[in-house]
Amino acid sequence: MKNILIKVSLFINYFVFAILLNSVGAVILQLQRNFDISKADVSVLEGFKDIPIAIASFFVASFLPRLGIKRGMIIGLLMVALMCLAMPMIASDFWHFKLLFAITGVSFAIIKISVFAVIGLVTNNEKEHSSLMSWIEGTFMIGVLVGNIIISYFIDDTNAKSTEWLNVYWLLGVLCLMATIFVFFSTLNEEDANKANNSMADDFLDMLKLAAKPLILVFVMSAFLFVLIEQSFQTWMPTFYKDILSVPASMSIQAGAILAGAFAVGRIAAGFILQKVNWLYFLLTCLVLLVVCILLNIPLANSANITADVSWWNAPFVAWTFPLMGLFLAPIYPTINSIILSSIPKYLHSSMSGLIVVFSALGGTIGSIITGNLFEAFDGSTAFYMSIVPIGLLALALLILNRMFKQKQNFAQ
Repeated sequence: MKNILIKVSLFINYFVFAILLNSVGAVILQLQRNFDISKADVSVLEGFKDIPIAIASFFVASFLPRLGIKRGMIIGLLMVALMCLAMPMIASDFWHFKLLFAITGVSFAIIKISVFAVIGLVTNNEKEHSSLMSWIEGTFMIGVLVGNIIISYFIDDTNAKSTEWLNVYWLLGVLCLMATIFVFFSTLNEEDANKANNSMADDFLDMLKLAAKPLILVFVMSAFLFVLIEQSFQTWMPTFYKDILSVPASMSIQAGAILAGAFAVGRIAAGFILQKVNWLYFLLTCLVLLVVCILLNIPLANSANITADVSWWNAPFVAWTFPLMGLFLAPIYPTINSIILSSIPKYLHSSMSGLIVVFSALGGTIGSIITGNLFEAFDGSTAFYMSIVPIGLLALALLILNRMFKQKQNFAQ
């Protein structure tokens, strides 16, 4: 098949960074156990991942076509590989983890914009674009699932101060090196990613012009709200299980793996469903079902009876059903991204991807900080109940986006 090697490399890149980026929930839990850091203080860790993503994205979107998409991916992977391999030897304070996630954030900005640009280069129409986007985002969630399971096996439930879990970074470093090798041997025609006679300053100006358009503003607000909701659940799910359900730390992290598995199933299934169903009706239905899950599961979690020998074999029903909300969250992000990207010229994909990454990163940071402070001030139940507010705002943003889309406004003009 045409472009098969570069497509496979996209899956591998997303898989590796899914493990790294979404380990933040497990790291937050372990930092509370290892270093006695408060929930409010440790909540800023998400920002050390997402703010570098946002800042780097502004510049990456402009220089990446000239640096080379393939070369950019290799640089990003090597940066993270070196940091991961250093972590088991140097990690002894909170700032080491801040540095790790900052480097991971910068590298992911390069990887994500590269992946979004490559999808446009290797697909020929909107359906192909949407399908490949859903499959790649599904692979990302499989990486989150696998990552949570792997990390949970390095956790010592009997010794809260044990740092043996840091040995997982040896494995993550090796995975990054393997992904680097795979990208190196793939081939990619990058000619369409550049606008003829366009300077880097012109590319940066293109991104700013895109950001000023009403339709694009509504879209990036939708992306911002979605990631705010998503990261609130993904980052704080292990802490919710530990504090509200009172299960062991390893089991709490495995709950994040179940959530990721639900995301993977939801995104892969959406790739088929969206070929038959209108995207707006489908996404609004997902949001309604998400709210239903929250309203049903949180009371069940509060009243659950957890025994001292709890495991997945004897856990209460809610321990299994709570992460299934990922099924309904999953299709939203790749769907709205695909709608926008497949509607603009390919030379604008890097600029548009930069905007997507920037606002997604800001949404993730703000969502985690808000949830962390709600956990600290009230409890996990209140924090998750409050997510209904941005869910309602996201539904409104999707309705507005669809109305503007029906008016046939050109995304690129």
